[in-house]
Amino acid sequence: MYNMQNTVNDFITATFPFCAPNYFPEGTMKPLTIFAGHYGSGKTNIAVNYALRLRMHDEPVILCDLDIVNPYFRTADAADRLRDAGVTLVASAFANSNLEAPSLPPDVSAVFDTPGVYGVIDVGGDDQGMLALGRYANRVRQTAHDLLLVANCYRPLARAPRDALALMREMEQTAGLPFTGLVNNPNIGAATTENDVLAAKPYIEELSALTGLPVVMTCIDVRLRPPNHSGATRHPSTEGNDILWLDLIENRFGVT
Repeated sequence: MYNMQNTVNDFITATFPFCAPNYFPEGTMKPLTIFAGHYGSGKTNIAVNYALRLRMHDEPVILCDLDIVNPYFRTADAADRLRDAGVTLVASAFANSNLEAPSLPPDVSAVFDTPGVYGVIDVGGDDQGMLALGRYANRVRQTAHDLLLVANCYRPLARAPRDALALMREMEQTAGLPFTGLVNNPNIGAATTENDVLAAKPYIEELSALTGLPVVMTCIDVRLRPPNHSGATRHPSTEGNDILWLDLIENRFGVT
């Protein structure tokens, strides 16, 4: 058990990475990364931050919003920031409108058909959201990809690792696609503390053991970055595991 008196800096320098080494060895990062998770897991914020980080390394990026379930926080809420960074956003015509209706964006094929581009897909976590991904299951299988489960131990329906496992299996069955890795996202929005991050370590380790999947990254609110940490972001294809510092994106409903 990790000593809760330690700081996030200790966590980073002494105990991280605590997952399978070299998941993204240089030159082998997949051209398509899909983030899925139950409602409130934080996957949309992660997808946005991940796409922005890729752009920091001058990679061409298309971010596709397949989350047709959640009307509260869509990638379109960060459209201006994504555009300014050079990220191409593919989203439903209903995003950021007064009409919230399930609608798949018309240009999803760009994620699969554009050569030399990294694709990032944000998927809704319930049956309807995973069915949307399932419509493209054959295209996904034909593309080198990672389907990553965003695990947040502070969500009510996934507080126990076995609960998260059950949700994951349901999502896999609905989409017809298996997950390939886990994203540890221990957060409760702007109220997240260092102890919240540290307390999640046993949870994600147990979930990794239950699923047999590696933890490919841990997401931490950038507010908790230690003062003596440079904050430099490695390219995801850099050898070793990674921390994705999350800049919480504000949205029109105030929900993160």
